[in-house]
Amino acid sequence: MAFDIDMIKAVYNKMAQRVDKAREVTGKPLTLSEKILYSHLTEGEPKSMYERGKDYVDFDPDRIACQDATAQMALLQFMQAGKEKVAVPTTVHCDHLIQAKNGAEVDLKHANNTSSEVFNFLESVSNKYGIGFWKPGAGIIHQVVLENYAFPGGMMIGTDSHTVNAGGLGMVAIGVGGADAVDVMAGMPWELKFPKLIGVRLTGKLSGWTAPKDVILKVAEILTVKGGTGAIVEYFGPGATSMSCTGKGTICNMGAEIGATTSTFGYDESMERYLRATDRADVADAANEIKSYLTADPEVYTNPEDYFDQVIEINLSELGPLLNGPFTPDLSTNVGKEMNNKAKENDWPMQVEWGLIGSCTNSSYEDLSRASSIAQQALDKGLKTKAEFGINPGSEQVRYTAERDGILEVFEKLDAKIFTNACGPCIGQWARYNDPKNAPKNSIVHSFNRNFAKRADGNPNTHAFVASPEITAAIAIAGRLDFNPITDSLINENGEEVMLDEPTGWELPPKGFEVKENGYLEPVADGSAISVDVSPTSERLQLLTPFVPIGDNIKGAKLLIKAFGKCTTDHISMAGPWLRYRGHLDNIANNTLIGAVNAYNKQTNFVKNQLTGKYGGVPDTQRDYKKNGVYSVVVGDHNYGEGSSREHAAMQPRHLGVAAVIVKSFARIHETNLKKQGMLALTFANENDYDLIQEDDTFNFLDLDKFSEGNPLSIEVVHSDESKDTIIVNHTYNAPQIEWFKEGSALNLIKKQNNE
Repeated sequence: MAFDIDMIKAVYNKMAQRVDKAREVTGKPLTLSEKILYSHLTEGEPKSMYERGKDYVDFDPDRIACQDATAQMALLQFMQAGKEKVAVPTTVHCDHLIQAKNGAEVDLKHANNTSSEVFNFLESVSNKYGIGFWKPGAGIIHQVVLENYAFPGGMMIGTDSHTVNAGGLGMVAIGVGGADAVDVMAGMPWELKFPKLIGVRLTGKLSGWTAPKDVILKVAEILTVKGGTGAIVEYFGPGATSMSCTGKGTICNMGAEIGATTSTFGYDESMERYLRATDRADVADAANEIKSYLTADPEVYTNPEDYFDQVIEINLSELGPLLNGPFTPDLSTNVGKEMNNKAKENDWPMQVEWGLIGSCTNSSYEDLSRASSIAQQALDKGLKTKAEFGINPGSEQVRYTAERDGILEVFEKLDAKIFTNACGPCIGQWARYNDPKNAPKNSIVHSFNRNFAKRADGNPNTHAFVASPEITAAIAIAGRLDFNPITDSLINENGEEVMLDEPTGWELPPKGFEVKENGYLEPVADGSAISVDVSPTSERLQLLTPFVPIGDNIKGAKLLIKAFGKCTTDHISMAGPWLRYRGHLDNIANNTLIGAVNAYNKQTNFVKNQLTGKYGGVPDTQRDYKKNGVYSVVVGDHNYGEGSSREHAAMQPRHLGVAAVIVKSFARIHETNLKKQGMLALTFANENDYDLIQEDDTFNFLDLDKFSEGNPLSIEVVHSDESKDTIIVNHTYNAPQIEWFKEGSALNLIKKQNNE
């Protein structure tokens, strides 16, 4: 039986009426995305049509999911909101703070020892406020959500950018910062700019070495890392219905890498099969009663150009296996000869040192079974892996079932390391090197979602390539980046020439899923007597102090850094070893922007302190400005804040005294996070004004006292030679968001409203 079945039935009971009303007010057939959005309006039945990409709209999500790294800050904020219990079903999943090194048993024990303070805090807060808690080792948040909580037609938000994975079960599931989650936990509406819609029609059928992962790798090539910004991607067509539910989840998961708000598929038989296999027949039965409301109206998929803002067509029968990377998830290359040529042109290391399978993107039973079929062939044909091999199962249910069915044993016979059911190397929690900064140039292949520099192992020289689990396994066996299992042979231990056959596997376990201990802790009914203690001397946790409003008269602000090129949330607030400080704002602030490249000297963490004239680290320089009562400004390029949903990338600069971030364009989640923390998120009206900014610049905001919706702001930029330029900056703040700025943060406004 499903968690929260009564809530799911309540969603379905109102869906038909609200969707019918939405058709009436819009005067047209609806996509699935629109049906879910219009049926979750805070206002109830829709009263008017919302303009895509323009109108801000209030929604009531059905549930919230938080992973342990971001949950710390989210729950520390929720503790300030003055509420006795969360207003919607919420879960916390401990999957980020487990480092991969020696194998599951040893690594999990080490994590429980080193992070017990954080895990105990999260467990006690969850118990106090009515939040479901998934213990360390229970699994990766998005796989656990897909197995237990996702449901067709639902809306959820989560404090991780890959919350979008739940689109594989027909949800609109969106990654947000912790402050957004706190709003909904506190019973407030959740605000989102009504998304644009991108339709992806899939024809043909996957076969051979091509996998669902290759679909999203191709979409990433087409749309690039920012092509989906502000849009929901809705997949449809015969190719979509022919894929498994977990395969759909893989595609939706990596939608975060194209900047999409989320991605989704219409309800179909594969979703029903998955619901029933994961002990949720009650959800499947309820969904079947309103089946037509859980996918787009027929006219939409027949004439998609009339209903989507953009339509992409991909013939799965013509799609081949791909490798994306290095250093960006949208650089796509066909396996084999094309990779050989491109690697030689770019001096990419041809030898592959590691093949890694898992992460929230590809750690399902189906993924492991197909990859193990390749591993079994290596054993049968006398091959050994030329690269090292690592496996992260997605959940304890997947792990237990895969072990029962002999899948993990196959990997172990190839000397693979079975890591904990956790994120591990995908998020930088991989103890690969003692000194990653000076580690050698090398290539790895993985089935993860992101491959930014230093992402997996902290080594800036690691060239990480993203592939399907099947291709990852094949390349790990061959040990070469340019290996094409479709055409290339290998020499086995007996000197014989052998080839790998096409992968096989199971959509769902033939004997059904099984698990002895899933790792879930139900909260007590009344948590009022539970106390949550945070030691004032802790280096891992710190109670929050409300931010003070910046004010409407910023004068004499100094340039902190002008970031050159790509500046992701990994550059602004690194993961890896810094994850240990995710619950301590002042400590983690010491990594603020240390990965960003200074446009003036092309170095990282080396900027000019305008008060002393000396160069130093970004956080050190900013702390000196803060000590002297000086605000600062960060300047950036396109798609600033791409990547994770981590709100730390906004809270840290805010804590240190950054008043404004001015860029050519923002990634969606990061822009919202900056707004939530009471900062100014601004874009150059003229992108060329980025080039006007000089190293010694001072910023005077000329009309911030007139800050209002739809009206640009003017900034006087004073250069070191006392010459001046006036630049115009745009913003997307609406009236309520301007109130966040005036109050110092969105949380300050919530507390004020609760006390009125």
